[in-house]
Order: sequence, then C-alpha cells, then structure tokens
Amino acid sequence: MAESYRRSQWSHGLFILPYLLVFVALLAFPLFWGIWLSLHKVDLFGPGRFVGITNYVRVLGDPVFLQALRNTVIFVLFSVPSLVALGLFLALALNRTTRTTSFFRGLFFSSSVLSVTIVTLIWRFVFIPGDGLLSVLFEQTGLEQINFLSTKGWSLFSVGVATVWWCVGLPMMLFLAALQQVPQDLYEAAALDNASPRRVLTRITLPSIARTIMLVTIIQIVMQFQLFGQAQQMTNGGPNGSSRPLVMYIYEVGFIRWDVGRAAAASQVLFLIILIAAMAQYVVSTRKTEAGA
Repeated sequence: MAESYRRSQWSHGLFILPYLLVFVALLAFPLFWGIWLSLHKVDLFGPGRFVGITNYVRVLGDPVFLQALRNTVIFVLFSVPSLVALGLFLALALNRTTRTTSFFRGLFFSSSVLSVTIVTLIWRFVFIPGDGLLSVLFEQTGLEQINFLSTKGWSLFSVGVATVWWCVGLPMMLFLAALQQVPQDLYEAAALDNASPRRVLTRITLPSIARTIMLVTIIQIVMQFQLFGQAQQMTNGGPNGSSRPLVMYIYEVGFIRWDVGRAAAASQVLFLIILIAAMAQYVVSTRKTEAGA
C-alpha cells in the first residue's frame, strides 16, 4: 500500500515536470547566469574574468545610467496611475451588456493586440512636426507648433501617451472581469437604501475589486519599468538622452559597447528596483485592504 502511494506521488509529479523544465530553462537559469555575468568582466567573444562588484560600482556611478533611471521612474509615475485610472474608468463606463458597450470594449482593447512597431508608427504620424495630426491642429487653431519627439520634456511625455493608448486594454478587461464578479445583492441593497452613486462606488464597487486594482497596479509597474520599443522607435532615447529608459541603456551597453558584464549588472539593478516597487505596492495595498476590512 505504501509503495503504491509513493508511486502515485511520483506520477502526479510528472504532470508538473514540463512546467518545471520551462521555469528552470527560461527563468531560473537566466536569472542566475545574469548574476554570474554581472560579477565578471566579459564580452561576447571571451571567457571573461571575475571582478566582483566592480560592474555595479561602475553602473551606479555612471551619469548616463542615473539619467536613464530618472527617465524610467518618471515614465512609470506617469503611465501606471494613468493606466489604472483610465482602465478603471472605461470598465465602469462599459460594465453593461449592450451592443454599444460590446463594440467599445472591442475598440479599446484592439490597440493592445498591435505590435510595438505599428503603435509607434501610428503615434509618429500624430506627433511628427509639419504634417502630423497635432501640427495640423495647432496650425488651424493658431497655436505655436511643438516638436514633441525632439524637444526635451516633451519626448518622454509623447512616449508615455503612446504607451497608455497601447496598454489600456488589458487593465480595462481585468477590471471588467472583476466588476462582473461583484454580487448584485449589494447593489440591490444599496438601491433600497437610496445610496448615491458616489457612495455605491466608494463603499461597494472599489472595496470589492480592491485586489484586482492591486493586481493591475503590480502588473503595470513590472511592464512599464521594461519600457524599450516605444522609446527606441519614437525618439531613439533623445534628445540628449532625455527619453532613454533603463532597458535601452542595458541594450546599448551590452550590444553596442559589448560590455556584457556591465549590462548584466544594470539588468540586476533594474530587476531589484522592479521587485522592490512591486512588493512595496503589494504591502501597502494589503494593509489598506486589511484596515478597510
């Protein structure tokens, strides 16, 4: 009997073996290999040599890295609240079962299935000076035209606008799924008590989907810290590095300067920042949920 039970346990373990293989090959191994690379002076053509934390010291003392870090943090502070707030607003507005709302759900979600190349091409047509949509609108209204993609202060903002337009579909759908799970009995009870729409929103709807709000926020923090394609194709990090994100810095150091060890160190710093930001958001949201309960 005991032998049969042990055999059953092993057979059950075989079901998770494919996942474990993929996890080790695509997540665990690259993580530890990246840590190993970050401790070595290595390029793509040699075995390298151990240098300890020298790569980390060089990265943290590099003004270009610090500028890229600042750009990324500003971008995340703009894009993540915008995506959460706009996604929630759209979900609340479209949380009805009609043909019109179904059409608009598909319309807003359709941008999420586009590739980054298509998205940047669309928004370059909007922001490009002279013949772009905004330039035409500014000319018609008599306003001074702005070169959004090559002006410091506007280039990163332009990338952020394109990113919010591109990514808002996923938060909207997650919030819609959460809203449809809220018990209708709560809304019926609120209607009997003549509760105002604002009170229903703050006392029923938002507390009921608090965990989804936390989930969407953490997902967007992780995603937006990895900004790369939009910035590369819309502004190429310019002007003067004012829209260069951390991932572009890692790409340039690793694949243009061939300093793989230093790029790996910057990657580990980025991973640590994402982990701290996501965990901080999780802890704060959990405490608020417990306090509200």
